[in-house]
Amino acid sequence: MTRGRDGHGSSVKSTDDTSADTAPTSTYRLQLGPGFTLSDATDQLDYLHRLGVGAVYLSPVLAAAPGSSHGYDVVDPTRVAPVLGGDTARAALADKAHGLGLGVVADIVPNHVSVAQPAANPWWWDVLEHGRASVFARCFDIDFDRGPILVPVLADDGDGGRAALDDLTVTDGCLVYHDKRYPLAPGTHEPGAPAQRAHERQHYRLVSWRRGDSELTYRRFFDVNELAAVRVEEPGVFDATHAEILRWAGLGQLDGLRVDHVDGLTDPGGYLRRLAERFPGWIVVEKILAPEEDLPPSWPVAGTTGYDALREVCGAFTDPGGEPALTALAREQGVETDTGAADDRARHQAAAELLRAEVRRIAALLPAQPPATTPRPSAMADRQREDAVAELLCAFDVYRSYLPEQDEAWTRAVRRAIDRRPDLAFDLEVIDRRVRADPRGEAARRVQQTSGMVVAMGTENTAFYRATRFVALNEVGGDPGRFAVDPADLHTAAARRAAARPRTMTTLSTHDTKRSEDVRARLAALSEVAEDFADAVRRWTERRPLPEPALNLLGWQTLVGAWPIGPDRLAEYLLKAAREARLGTSWTEPDTGFEERVRDWPGQVLADTDLRAEVAAMAESLLRPGWSNSLGQKAVQLLGPGVPDVYQGTELWDLSLVDPDNRRPVDWAARTTLLERIEAGWRPPVDATGAAKLHLVRTCLGVRRDLDPEGYLPLGATGTAARHALAFARTSRGAARPDVAVVATRLPIALSEGGGWGETSLALPSGPGAWTDRLTGRALAPATADGLTQVDLADLLDRYPVAVLVRE
Repeated sequence: MTRGRDGHGSSVKSTDDTSADTAPTSTYRLQLGPGFTLSDATDQLDYLHRLGVGAVYLSPVLAAAPGSSHGYDVVDPTRVAPVLGGDTARAALADKAHGLGLGVVADIVPNHVSVAQPAANPWWWDVLEHGRASVFARCFDIDFDRGPILVPVLADDGDGGRAALDDLTVTDGCLVYHDKRYPLAPGTHEPGAPAQRAHERQHYRLVSWRRGDSELTYRRFFDVNELAAVRVEEPGVFDATHAEILRWAGLGQLDGLRVDHVDGLTDPGGYLRRLAERFPGWIVVEKILAPEEDLPPSWPVAGTTGYDALREVCGAFTDPGGEPALTALAREQGVETDTGAADDRARHQAAAELLRAEVRRIAALLPAQPPATTPRPSAMADRQREDAVAELLCAFDVYRSYLPEQDEAWTRAVRRAIDRRPDLAFDLEVIDRRVRADPRGEAARRVQQTSGMVVAMGTENTAFYRATRFVALNEVGGDPGRFAVDPADLHTAAARRAAARPRTMTTLSTHDTKRSEDVRARLAALSEVAEDFADAVRRWTERRPLPEPALNLLGWQTLVGAWPIGPDRLAEYLLKAAREARLGTSWTEPDTGFEERVRDWPGQVLADTDLRAEVAAMAESLLRPGWSNSLGQKAVQLLGPGVPDVYQGTELWDLSLVDPDNRRPVDWAARTTLLERIEAGWRPPVDATGAAKLHLVRTCLGVRRDLDPEGYLPLGATGTAARHALAFARTSRGAARPDVAVVATRLPIALSEGGGWGETSLALPSGPGAWTDRLTGRALAPATADGLTQVDLADLLDRYPVAVLVRE
């Protein structure tokens, strides 16, 4: 990301550098919105610089839908959102950041734009007004051959939306439906004529909202009708949607890009190559990698946004011994424990219902009949083709394949689909032949784009809320079927990252994570007392159950993991989880009685004095082990390979849940006050203030900025408590010896119950120089004559459960 060295010690490099060479030392994610504008962000840059951050990382800044709280619903890619302060505020932020030695990274959304309010989106408005003749028609993936554009917005009380047409009016030259305005094509409305007659003459049709999943004529983002896909694979469309972003880079005001939802693009590799040719800075992509999956090697990017690192780091602090008790609890409560089966059912539901329009569009590209003596009836043939498409979409073990560059995932998916449904073998083989014959053709493009939607909507958005055995695993990029990550596997993955993609982003919390890093850290501690927790849940459920088993397990884990949490926050979270799971209610078919019981549950639990006391006692018993895990996983992330991101506010304890909960305002004043004390020499205790985490984050970011460590060397402890030490060393750039080491404590409850560290020790890499713990300021015993430093972990970790060692 940014630029050569300056007096502040952050990375500052010229625009001639490659994406990896222009990477920042670290990033800090800021969520912009009406309540936290670009000017507000500028006000916090001094704090971020003092914290040790390498670059400020901004959520989308382009003009978004009216009232947007996140910016991913862009309506005009040619200008900065006025509500954020406009381009003047953006340029001022960049100037101040660069003056402090901070880079600027922007989040961009090339896949889709918002069409919720057509009048707010000039391109979509023009397409609705002029249809295929619009100069912007090629910007959207619209099937004009199927007739007028279907816009699914009408209320539907079982009549297909027909009654809602009576609510149409013509006002100020526009077709109006409640709070939405639509254009009228020239010459299509006569004064005094009914609005319905004008509606029938348009290039679009307002239809029931229920028709969106099965009949939509434009490609969407997932199943969100209000987000229309953009065809950035077209060079002209790419130029139009990226001109403003590239202008900032040309002015030297933008140093890095985070590309949102790259799998939704028609040709991710082609898009990224075009982007890298035009943008000279650091590029990372939001891409969820399956375990052992790598990015296509031809993508000219530094790496991903770090969900893979999140799974590995958090998993290493989870106790595998907790699996049997939590699995037994889930089974007896009636919660799905076969995560693969739950995933498969959820994917099939997504393909058959939520994404049926996309499935039908793919099926229409295929031949109608197999070579049989008795032709299939047309309706049967159509349905069988659709079934075959859906089965293939559900069969991928990764989010999508990337043909023709990589075909292993495609081959596995076709084989798996045929094994599952041999009756669909002919149609599946037809799809396979069609796609392999023309891997850049329409059928290949649409299957690959849609498979990612099926996986995301089926796995992340549904199965993760159904298979709730242990929800710390049910995270974006996670694998609930793998209960924990062995430290040896973490070391292997980190070494690969250091060698292959040393400038990829790593993260523990994002705006998309379902629960924050500190909630997961406490749940990791819960895995150490799984039997006690299971017994407690049995008692609590008998007393105050939630109305559906999977939600019930999720509710108790969330209550303990995010304790203390108010009833309103918890109710909103559980209601969203219930709708996502679609077991007792859903977004499209809400069960008001069920939802009322969910809303009432947190208040009832917290008002039950005895029950509240039990929950509080369980949560209190996990506080310190949770803090230990939080500090440990943060140290591993911040000083491990990659460019670490700190999500806003998480330098203190943060017990946020899924959005919008994790977009709550940050108390910057409190953080600044604590930082000032730490700068003055205070080494805070590990307590409820979270100052110890702030101290750790500042220390680690400073080490990264000053030393820019690279390489990776696992370190093994010896002694009875050796398994509780997670340690590694790194080499400073340009140096020939390891000079940074991290030591973290894992499974702290078992460590304490086993009598502590005892005589467990750790050998640090040999070489000249003295080691100092940057957290405590203490110098370690000098190396022996042969250059070996052996450290006693009981002494090293007597104040903090982590150590950040630097050999001066």
